[in-house]
Amino acid sequence: MVPPAGDRETDLPTHGRFVRESASEISEMALPIYANPLGNLLGGRVMHLVDIAGALAAMRHSRMTVVTASVDHMTFLYPIHIGEQVILKASVNRVFHTSMEVGVKVLVENLRTGEVRHTSSAYLTFVALDEQNRRVAVPPVIPETEDEIRRWQKAEQRRKYRLELKARAKR
Repeated sequence: MVPPAGDRETDLPTHGRFVRESASEISEMALPIYANPLGNLLGGRVMHLVDIAGALAAMRHSRMTVVTASVDHMTFLYPIHIGEQVILKASVNRVFHTSMEVGVKVLVENLRTGEVRHTSSAYLTFVALDEQNRRVAVPPVIPETEDEIRRWQKAEQRRKYRLELKARAKR
């Protein structure tokens, strides 16, 4: 069993796997089959791709089967037009024993002009499962860069908020 990372925001783990080891990127052209009536990529399609990108990072980190436990809200900053390239970048921000927070950033590239825009971001929580579909401990994630450390620290605050919402929903 792998010991969990510390609970304090300053208690960075010293063992586990580095963020860079599980960072994942996928891309796909926005195709007409996924267009909404305005000719833009369906928001549901973007959400589907976010879930896949997040799961890839979580699986690469845990080396286990994972399931989506929660998705924080998503804001769509710009529409994604059909024919543009959708790029999703995902990495594990923090591990909480059997669950992992994964951040996913959605970018879109206009293939004619080369312009790249940030269109969405989301935080997802994945739980690792063993062969009997039971929760299993996950190695801590080790942040190295200032940005990774900031995301690692903020993940604790987001987790507290998610747990408060879950408790309220159960009442």
